[in-house]
Amino acid sequence: MLQSKLNRRLFLGAGGAVAGSVALAGLGSSAATAAESGLTPDKVLAELLAGNKRFISGKAKHPHLSRERIGAIAKGQHPVAIILSCADSRVAPELLFDQGVGDLFVNRVAGNAVDPLLLGSMEYAAEEFVPPLVVVLGHERCGAVAATQGCVRSGGKAPGSIQAIVDALAPIVGPYANDPDAVEKGVQANVKAQAAAVLAQSAIFREKVEAGHMKIVGARYDLDSAKVSVLS
Repeated sequence: MLQSKLNRRLFLGAGGAVAGSVALAGLGSSAATAAESGLTPDKVLAELLAGNKRFISGKAKHPHLSRERIGAIAKGQHPVAIILSCADSRVAPELLFDQGVGDLFVNRVAGNAVDPLLLGSMEYAAEEFVPPLVVVLGHERCGAVAATQGCVRSGGKAPGSIQAIVDALAPIVGPYANDPDAVEKGVQANVKAQAAAVLAQSAIFREKVEAGHMKIVGARYDLDSAKVSVLS
């Protein structure tokens, strides 16, 4: 275990951050990781949801977008949350959580599906920046879910590499393909399944969660209301 941790730190040190700022609106900032600044998973989640309320109300603060902010984090970043979300253009985490440059480590792919490359990106952030929170964010009327269920119903194939998305999501959302509320049930099932997959497939995340240093939660973004609701 010790050698594994040393190897990880040697790899990460090659491109690691040497300075940065913990920066959630309302939680202050310092040249330290989130853990060193006492930010807990629940505190970070509460602030993200508060930012979402500001976004919904039209009173977003748009924090950390100044030239000063850009200069301050140029030599290093310390995002306080890792976000895995859908690539849908309407679901931009920095906007809907009212956060700014350097606040969130965002990974986006259609259907917010975990694969080895994406998981490696998330693990890098977990090891290097030590954020206390991971949010797996799905959304209402997800096109990837709907397309996958369409293929399941028809028995057809999606064009090109889109089929890779269908293959990844079909075991999760396919069972709901003929349900009257197929897409919504598929969206929620997929969020929960992908959050569980992060934990199941990554010893790095399991180690941090079991030690109480990190929490992984699933959430759903409502396209109509702009509200983010926690599912797990």
